[in-house]
Amino acid sequence: MSVFPPKEKALGMYKTMYKIRKYEESIYYLFLEGIMPGTIHQSTGEEASAVGMLYDLRKDDWMASTHRPAGHDIAKGISVKAMMCEMFGKAEGCCGGKGGAMHTGDISVGAMVANAIVGGNLPIAAGVAAAFKMQKKDNVVVCFFGDGASNEGSYHETMNAAGLWGLPVVYVCENNLYSANTSIKLTCCQENVAADRAAVYGIPSEVVDGNDVLAVNEAAARAIARARAGEGPTILELKTYRHGGHSRNDACGYRSKDEEKYWIQDRDPVKNFRKVLLEKLVVTDSELKAIEEEIEQEIDEAVEYAKNAPFPDNESALKNVFWEEK
Repeated sequence: MSVFPPKEKALGMYKTMYKIRKYEESIYYLFLEGIMPGTIHQSTGEEASAVGMLYDLRKDDWMASTHRPAGHDIAKGISVKAMMCEMFGKAEGCCGGKGGAMHTGDISVGAMVANAIVGGNLPIAAGVAAAFKMQKKDNVVVCFFGDGASNEGSYHETMNAAGLWGLPVVYVCENNLYSANTSIKLTCCQENVAADRAAVYGIPSEVVDGNDVLAVNEAAARAIARARAGEGPTILELKTYRHGGHSRNDACGYRSKDEEKYWIQDRDPVKNFRKVLLEKLVVTDSELKAIEEEIEQEIDEAVEYAKNAPFPDNESALKNVFWEEK
């Protein structure tokens, strides 16, 4: 990063990254204990991607996520209480208890409900961006997708349209090296699965260290500014790594111990950014510990609140649905 951000922003980014990390940790243990229903696809290890991309986005800018949406949603502004209630299937959940882990979102903060279909959110984000452009608004859409989605037909059709129409959208490939449990090296002949293909669609691209929140934030600023100025889409490929498996039953037997050590111990985005804050003398260790304790308390309170919150009424099953009477 050419210019280190002001203290308020640097600490704000760390707070959000730490909140995502602790939220995901609490969810993991709740599932292990059999307290929480459903399944999970966690974003632990990818906090820098979410926070770096979304920290400076306006509330009226929109974000589209994937089946791994928790970090994106919290970074976009959904409260951990609303997220936790959703995970417990409660009425006060961000989606009324109907969505669960793979379908969280809140339009009031610009977070579209996450789409669990691989590549399914790409054309939707293009549609929203097209609407902004037709309405002559300067709003921007940020759309996340994984390395596996870059091999979907929806990806190539959408990139062609976005490039052709000059849509105000930033497509963000979180390349965590694996599509479920298959190495991207076995499914794609490009090293940079999204960036190397971008030129075909007339879209500029960048490859970024996805575990460096400052590098991500700087790339995001450039791409968002382009989109807001009417200069069209950008593809950012963020190299990152999920600490856990694809889903909660994945033991990661396909990954080597050396690889895991490198990414999880040496390249941890939360721990490394904490070190940067201390090295830059932005904050003291005691100040950071106070921030961390406050966030941990917030998570604990959200869990207890969600456990005791009411379930939706039966009548709510008929709300927010469409059917045609004949």
